[in-house]
Amino acid sequence: MRKEIKKALLLVLVFLICFWLPVGFRRFDGAVLEALHLIRWYAREHVLLCLIPAFFIAGAIGVFVRQDAVMRHLGAKAPKAIAYGVAAVSGTVLAVCSCTVLPLFAGIYRMGAGLGPACAFLYSGPAINVLAIVLTARVLGLELGIARAVGAVLFSVVIGLGMHAIFKHEQDDRGPVAALPVTPEGRHLWQDAALLVAMVGVLIFANWARSGDVRAAFLCCPGGLNTFEVEGRIVSQSEESITVETPTGRRQDIPSGQLQSVGAREPGAVYNRVHQARWGIVLGLLILLGVMIARWSSRDERREWVSTSWGFAGQILPLLLLGVAAAGFLLGRPGHGGMIPARYIEMLVGGSPDALLATSGLAGTLLESFLRSTWMFWTNFAASLLGAFMYFATLTEVPALQALLGAGMGKGPALALLLAGPALSLPNMLVIRSVIGTKKTVVFTVLVVTMATLTGMVYGALMG
Repeated sequence: MRKEIKKALLLVLVFLICFWLPVGFRRFDGAVLEALHLIRWYAREHVLLCLIPAFFIAGAIGVFVRQDAVMRHLGAKAPKAIAYGVAAVSGTVLAVCSCTVLPLFAGIYRMGAGLGPACAFLYSGPAINVLAIVLTARVLGLELGIARAVGAVLFSVVIGLGMHAIFKHEQDDRGPVAALPVTPEGRHLWQDAALLVAMVGVLIFANWARSGDVRAAFLCCPGGLNTFEVEGRIVSQSEESITVETPTGRRQDIPSGQLQSVGAREPGAVYNRVHQARWGIVLGLLILLGVMIARWSSRDERREWVSTSWGFAGQILPLLLLGVAAAGFLLGRPGHGGMIPARYIEMLVGGSPDALLATSGLAGTLLESFLRSTWMFWTNFAASLLGAFMYFATLTEVPALQALLGAGMGKGPALALLLAGPALSLPNMLVIRSVIGTKKTVVFTVLVVTMATLTGMVYGALMG
């Protein structure tokens, strides 16, 4: 009877939602379109080249990697210096976003990695991305790039140690991990490592970011006093304006009256050569990978590999797409608003509370002095929380943050968003919950947001 009552209540709730659905309201219709745009963009840009290789890598970890090696370097009883050192630097070779790293995290955790090192890897994978840190330094300034790199390394270790300390009793009582197939006697550890290196190489080079063709400088934002730069290719040009498409797909319209300069951008000979040759490199790695798999693995292992990879895809992909849709609906894409107006976001992460006071009508009230005295905390907390829930693909946080800085965002909140954003997202949280449970996911999220808030406050005070 109780089950039928719950079902009836659920049906009533669904009916009321459908009955009062605000179709026809511009913001709601725009938010729905943003959700669809983000899903389409994600499917085009990340499923084939990011997630599918990541699923196969996760499956390979579960089949080819020796459990004793995982336990020796990342296990709960491994020496902390080794475990957290390996986990903390993993992001330097993985140009992955907060979603692409999930299959890899699930793979090493289920093969016996300790919760602390696994969470350190989960954070470091997308956060300590060499390409993203270099791009941050070049676009947003050397100081912010260095602060991001140092903060991310320390974050991964502190968050991992925090998760280990909080859930130490559960780690000690953790049941037996997944059993590994017996490794054939003829295959050595270096051969397992070579298989994984080849697959990681495919993931990295297939997603080698396109460099911009031009750098355009123009006057931007309130009063037209700030010089703003955008890199990409010119897709249209007239006497009135030019339109530049960035490597992330965003289009920037620049009126001719605000345009200061347009010049060719050369990112570096080596970078360009790698970008031009990336598909040849990927093809070579795939051929090498095929030869190694054919010679070094058994038919049963190959079947188990495909089955394990498919299991990860079935568990993770539906939750990711649902989370991407929700993030697009609520927050939109960089440069496009969702249900939450962009001006509210900019108002909460600005360098001063003036915009918030003026909009809310609190100027001149008793709350004004309170807001001004605690503004550093609230603006960094808002930036951390925004970054934690909004989805940023690899490298896209930089142009998004560039726009927010142009709108008046402070340096402290900028760093807070950089430290929380790439490592977390709403889709990411949904999948993490399915791997380690609700309680651990909440604690992990709280640790990331808290650390990002405190670091942003310290950085803002030092640079203020």
